[in-house]
Amino acid sequence: MDASRRRFLRLAGTSGALSIVSGIAGAADYPARTVRLVVGGTPGSAPDVVARLTAHWLSQRLGQTVFIDNRNGASGNLATEAVVAAPPDGYTLLLISASNAINVTLYNKLKFNFVRDIAPVAGVVGFPMVVTVNASFPAKTLPELLSYAKEHPGKLNIGTPPIGSPQHVAGELLNMMTGADIVFVAYRGGPDAISDALGGQTQGVVGTVLLTIEQIRSGKLRPLAVTGQRRSELLPDVPTVNEAVPGFEASQWIGIGAPRHTSKEIIERLNREINAGLGDDALKARLIALGGAEIPGSAAEFERYIAGETGKWAKVIKFAGIKPE
Repeated sequence: MDASRRRFLRLAGTSGALSIVSGIAGAADYPARTVRLVVGGTPGSAPDVVARLTAHWLSQRLGQTVFIDNRNGASGNLATEAVVAAPPDGYTLLLISASNAINVTLYNKLKFNFVRDIAPVAGVVGFPMVVTVNASFPAKTLPELLSYAKEHPGKLNIGTPPIGSPQHVAGELLNMMTGADIVFVAYRGGPDAISDALGGQTQGVVGTVLLTIEQIRSGKLRPLAVTGQRRSELLPDVPTVNEAVPGFEASQWIGIGAPRHTSKEIIERLNREINAGLGDDALKARLIALGGAEIPGSAAEFERYIAGETGKWAKVIKFAGIKPE
């Protein structure tokens, strides 16, 4: 081997070693500056509120400011693109949600691969939805609603937020698991769906507990079932869907992700601090007040959860033939 070849290999080896040492040092010093949390939602939306609660907690725990960067548009895909393109150094994070898992199948020309390009960091909160009907509709329970739907196929109209939203696909999951033929009418937003349900243009609405609870408490909407694994603390007397349809579960879950190749040490640090927040009584109370339930666990557990959600919604989207607007 000639001298120039040996010198090249020696320099290459030194460079690689320095890179590894630099990465370890960076993780040990993390964070040394401001952290950006990218949110695919508008200020004041549920994802934005959760992001700000999480950012406030992390800022206190990390000793550095965590600021919110709202990148609304394309069902969260614009925000995801921004984070995928960012350096994997822990200084750019993504607020991820059920919509990310849905979008994997809903959109066939994304500029990224969500499962491959985003590293799960930690779950934060799950918001169950609630299946409701207007006060004049005869069904008093979910089994009665399903019986009506089977006796009148295609005649029962239930409103939801936009096509491909967690509420919309949750409704189609109910059809898939029960053989019912309910027409889920996708609106531009939840308030429009509620307005038509109250006006009789549709017979009910699937919405988050927080969105529908005012109309439920006033008696204008009748709650039949919540879609989470356990009953909502805001609606403790309302059964879950899975009490009538075993195995059913759907929620608008929210968590934190980072660019793929972010160091294990940084992910573990963030996961540890987020889980500490989820164990804090004050933060937990805020999440409950929003109609949610915390999602504690390791990064690996959150990754398995996302994989299960991605697979579940892929089946539903294909079953229902859902296409993006």
